[in-house]
Amino acid sequence: METTKKTIILFSGDFDRVMAALIIANGAAAMGDDVTIFCTFWGLNVLRKSGKVATNGKGKKTGLQSMFGRMMPKGTGRLGLSKMNFAGAGAPLMKKVMKQANAMSLDELFESAREQGVKFVACTLSMDILGFSEGELIDGIEYAGVASYLGEADEANVNLFI
Repeated sequence: METTKKTIILFSGDFDRVMAALIIANGAAAMGDDVTIFCTFWGLNVLRKSGKVATNGKGKKTGLQSMFGRMMPKGTGRLGLSKMNFAGAGAPLMKKVMKQANAMSLDELFESAREQGVKFVACTLSMDILGFSEGELIDGIEYAGVASYLGEADEANVNLFI
């Protein structure tokens, strides 16, 4: 059986969109495909460590970069819904409905993807713009720019933008 490649650009940091990306990635990986998720801008939120972390290692962050760091969610557990977020209550309601349906949680989908070998790549340009350092992101991911993603996309038979 020939292995095929799938790429996903994860631009969104919304709970429901991240969930869709992870479900697709898990499904493709379960079918034996090589899967890369290129996290850029708000998609970087799923790769952020929770809790307080050291500064960006490149010197002091700008005021706007510090604000991004404080305001943006850290990890899959803090993402809001893209629609009907109900002033922050939307994600907890979605989590409850998912549990009632015996669906995997967002954290479980993320861990399953990692266990199946889905490659997570943090966009270095987005990191520079938002003021994130490698130390602020989880271990076991890769770092690359758009040229690297485009190289992967050229080899893939499916490319998604979420």
